[in-house]
Amino acid sequence: MWNELKDSLPIDTARQFQATEYAWALGRKLREGATIVDLGCGTGVSLDIFRQSAPTAKWIGVDIEDSPEVRARTRTDGEVRTFDGVNIPVESESVDLIYSRQVFEHVRYPEQLLADIRRVLKVDGCFAGSTSHLEPYHSYSYWNFTPFGFKRLVEAAGLRLREIRPGIDAITLITRLYRGNDPTFNRWFAEESPLNQEIEQKSKEASWSVQQLAYQKLTVCGQFCFIVERQR
Repeated sequence: MWNELKDSLPIDTARQFQATEYAWALGRKLREGATIVDLGCGTGVSLDIFRQSAPTAKWIGVDIEDSPEVRARTRTDGEVRTFDGVNIPVESESVDLIYSRQVFEHVRYPEQLLADIRRVLKVDGCFAGSTSHLEPYHSYSYWNFTPFGFKRLVEAAGLRLREIRPGIDAITLITRLYRGNDPTFNRWFAEESPLNQEIEQKSKEASWSVQQLAYQKLTVCGQFCFIVERQR
């Protein structure tokens, strides 16, 4: 897996990452009047982030007809389109950024959806967000993706994995679920989670590089973050 991922591993920091950080960072880099699709928008929470990071962009939320998150949506201040889980309801080569936070594990046909992601992205557009690796079942989830497998899937769709970063560790997510989704564990989504802290300490003792440290966290992560590009 190291040989497969090393070109996509970060060189700046191996700290635990969240998809919302991509929403802030990539949103600020978008051109004036760019189009953003939140794929699996749920309650529409990303609209607030992109209104600040990309204030001139057009935000389109896309989601299936029914899910617990869709039923929880009450806001009406953003454009939301319903889709069948495969065919994204926008024109080909019309989207600058597709954002998808913890959605892909719930996608019934990931290979077909990735192909449609490529269809709607502009050349040099990107698909960014996060998904599950070793996370327990939750909210109708179908899959967990190894970082290796996710890279192969995006490549098969004609896309390129530009970057992959570790999220919260799997042991923390498993323990949280076992203890009835104990809310005291929620802090570990934003802070370096316990096993990640242990890996950080081992890294200092072993003098690992940033990429080696990120790789070690990815091997036991519950979730990981990614940037995928469409090239010519």
